[in-house]
Amino acid sequence: RSVYDDQPNAHQRFMEKLDACIRNHDREIEKMCNFHHQGFVDAITELLKVRADAEKLKVQVTDTNRRLQDAGKEVIAQTEEIIRCRVQQRNITTVVEKLQLCLPVLEMYSKLNEQMNVKRYYSALKTMEQLENLYLPRVSQYRFCQIMIENLPKLREEIKEISMSDLKDFLESIRKHSDRIGETAMKQAQQQKTFSTTLQKQNNVSYGRNIHLGRSRILESKNEITLKRTFEEDDEHEDEVLTAQDLVDFSPVYRCLHIYSVLGDGETFENYYRKQRRKQARLVLQPQSSMHETVEGYRRYFSQIVGFFVVEDHILHVTQGLVTRTYTDELWNMALSKIIAVLRTHSSYCSDPDLVLELKSLIVVFADTLQGYGFPVNRLFDLLFEIRDQYNETLLKKWSGLFRDIFEADNYSPIPVANEEEYKIVISKFPFQDPEFDKQSFPKKLPMSQSVPQIYIQVKEFIYASLKFSESLHRRKHHSADNFVGFLNYFLQYFTLFSLNFEVPVGFISLSRCLHINTTHLEQACKYLEDFISNITNISQVTVHTARLYGLSTFKDARHAAEGEIYTKLNQKIDEFIQIADYDWTMSESDGRASGYLMDLINFLRSTFQVFTHLPGKVAQTACMSACQHLSTSLMQMLLDTELKQISMGAIQQFNLDVIQCELFASSEPVPGFQGDTLQLAFIDLRQV
Repeated sequence: RSVYDDQPNAHQRFMEKLDACIRNHDREIEKMCNFHHQGFVDAITELLKVRADAEKLKVQVTDTNRRLQDAGKEVIAQTEEIIRCRVQQRNITTVVEKLQLCLPVLEMYSKLNEQMNVKRYYSALKTMEQLENLYLPRVSQYRFCQIMIENLPKLREEIKEISMSDLKDFLESIRKHSDRIGETAMKQAQQQKTFSTTLQKQNNVSYGRNIHLGRSRILESKNEITLKRTFEEDDEHEDEVLTAQDLVDFSPVYRCLHIYSVLGDGETFENYYRKQRRKQARLVLQPQSSMHETVEGYRRYFSQIVGFFVVEDHILHVTQGLVTRTYTDELWNMALSKIIAVLRTHSSYCSDPDLVLELKSLIVVFADTLQGYGFPVNRLFDLLFEIRDQYNETLLKKWSGLFRDIFEADNYSPIPVANEEEYKIVISKFPFQDPEFDKQSFPKKLPMSQSVPQIYIQVKEFIYASLKFSESLHRRKHHSADNFVGFLNYFLQYFTLFSLNFEVPVGFISLSRCLHINTTHLEQACKYLEDFISNITNISQVTVHTARLYGLSTFKDARHAAEGEIYTKLNQKIDEFIQIADYDWTMSESDGRASGYLMDLINFLRSTFQVFTHLPGKVAQTACMSACQHLSTSLMQMLLDTELKQISMGAIQQFNLDVIQCELFASSEPVPGFQGDTLQLAFIDLRQV
């Protein structure tokens, strides 16, 4: 920098100095070369000597290399093969490791497909859960795993659809088998009560029962056979106890419940199941229009309902949360209201007491069965007491027909007995006791008519029939006794009114007289009915005594009604004779004898009062006085008729002859017991006119 910056022509001077420096270095180099020249020459000489050996060595090295290369070709080939094998081995190892990760996934998926094929859907869902949570995350980078992951939701939906289809098939199955399940359950409930019921019936048998005991046992046996026949099944294994599981496969509902629970849709499944079962309950509770015509209709109706609730009770106890006690109670209360309404409606159509009795037996078994499953049935037994009233009404209608037949067949005359055997036959049917009558010799006549023993028998049959309904009712004994005694009194009143209003094609006076005598003997027989009722019902004598008092009052009222009927009918007959009277009020002179109609009337009255010998004296006297007063009044009205404008002396004389005959009839004492001229006083006003 000083050369270029400080002095002029410094460059030239620098170049000159540089050339001088170079010449100095060249002289130094030349000196050094001259110093080492001999060594260089010696080295060249040595190199020239080595040259030949080097050529020879080169040839040897080249030959050795050639031979070495030729020998190494096989080694290289083997080495390359080894390298290739090592790469393959490494790849195989990698593949094995990856397959060891994939194989469990593939095995689980294969297991899943197998479970789907054999319809083990709950296990399949568990397998899916393991695949998703444990296996698939390890190999998620592979495409087949993505395909599996995409298929799993589809499989879940398929399982849900299949499970729902199985559930629908299950619901259809239990709908079809509900009657079979119900019949089996009712049969088992009935068999459980058989022993205790038999003992109870044996305890009710009284040692002192009369010959009608045999008929009672026949009726009870017939009732029991009918009830057993109602529930008898064609089962090859009668000793085998069948349950709901034996008749219906519940596995679909268990499986579906587990599946929906695993899928998190348990609430959806519960709501669907309960909704469908409510629909089925409405269908089961809907009766057939002709159900009331046969007992089979009622039996099938009850069997379906029992089957329905037996299934629900089974579901309640074997599943957790599918149905609850609150749900079943709510469903039962709804069903019970419907059942009671249906039974009230259809039972009202039943006019056959046997059908009503069989209906009662079915209701009792129905109630006992469901009560055994924990359902409250008190309202059903309350309904039974309503049906009992209807049953009693049907009994009244039935026995009305029987009484009608008895009255139509009765001749309303005393029962003739020719010998001791005939007398024993009569008293075996009716408890007739009269020491004065026993002293009479055969042949003789019992005071009552043939209808009395027949009526007494039918009253006992009616008691049997009425008591049948009270069997197996879960009520207090005293309450049942009160109801029975009350109905018996009502029946006696009904019978009395029926007998008084029944028209019989015989003499009306004979009918009224015979009714009076018959009711007297039936009244006396009430104490025997009291003993009879006490024996067959085990009701205390005090309770039955109330029935006897009411019965006495009833027959006493009937006797008074019969007395009044005697007076009324007798007056009506007198009116019939008066209506045929044909007076000629303008006749010039009388016929000299009493009118024919009046003589016929007096003869009729005389013969009528003669057959009043079995009536109490007061009744006969009252009837005679009433007849004479009515006859006097009728003749008085005829004489004082406002339409009668004139009367001749001959007509008055003829009318006087008729009045004389009336007075003669009154003085002849047609009925004993009148004091003095008491009976003639009935015609005193007519005589004065």
